[in-house]
Amino acid sequence: MMNTNLYPDDPTDILRSVLQLEDHGLDDSGFRRFTGDTPPQARGRVFGGQVLAQSLLAASMTIDDDRLLHSMHSYFIRPGDAKEPIDFVVESPRDGRSFSVRRVQAWQHGKVILSLTCSFQQPSPGLEHQVPMPEGLPGPEDLPTAADLLGHLDVPVAQEFARARPFDVRHVYPAIYLRPDEQKRPENIAWMKTFTPITFDGPFSSANAQAAALAYASDYTLLEPILRQHGVAWAKRDLSVASLDHSMWFHRPVAVDEWLLYVQESPSAQSARGLGLGRIYTRDGILVATVGQEGMVRLPEFAEQN
Repeated sequence: MMNTNLYPDDPTDILRSVLQLEDHGLDDSGFRRFTGDTPPQARGRVFGGQVLAQSLLAASMTIDDDRLLHSMHSYFIRPGDAKEPIDFVVESPRDGRSFSVRRVQAWQHGKVILSLTCSFQQPSPGLEHQVPMPEGLPGPEDLPTAADLLGHLDVPVAQEFARARPFDVRHVYPAIYLRPDEQKRPENIAWMKTFTPITFDGPFSSANAQAAALAYASDYTLLEPILRQHGVAWAKRDLSVASLDHSMWFHRPVAVDEWLLYVQESPSAQSARGLGLGRIYTRDGILVATVGQEGMVRLPEFAEQN
């Protein structure tokens, strides 16, 4: 019998927890150091979006409040161990009149697991345009939740997806948790938001903390367009998928406790790698972020050919 007491009543509390970093101040090299924790994980590995969010929050804690996060570029170097704390080391290469750059390295067991560079800007007037949001899509209220689709399965990973993710994610196309999409297409669209309103208190801009939380959610489904195009479900036996890098551009301030539309596509897959690109919109059509990620995608039928 499933023990649902293992999961919080409010899954968004998990996000609040991981974004509570311990500040150790400056080290002998003049770098700022922080430590963060990981909630229990069914697979024992740290969710990549968590390390992104914690790294961005650590960087934000070294920035003046009037400078907002506008871009980040990162590499996932090693899998994270969910049973151990993560140390974050922040370097400050530049603070100019309008822009500030930070480098963050996440460490475990004496080795770097993530390397990230991000940039902050004091907002300035200038040209504006955006790609419009797709029209005619069903609203989130008309779509099933992960708990609706997976909550009945007495499988740790399925229960984690159903009850221990801080964001409510609802797929516009049929979800591919258990079976492939009958219509092969190199795109994926999902609504997402935190389950409950979230506020941030600390030595950082609330807008930057919201951006860090958005980075957390941006890692959920970005490789799904690759799987959809080739008729693959997450439950496929011996499927191996891992994020290799992650870039993100933050165009406008965002509130992660309001519904956001995540529109994704994959322009290419090759050499056991695939590229996912995404645009994130508010419900009223404002483009708040653009995302790119390359991932390793290994299927057992190809491994058998080697």
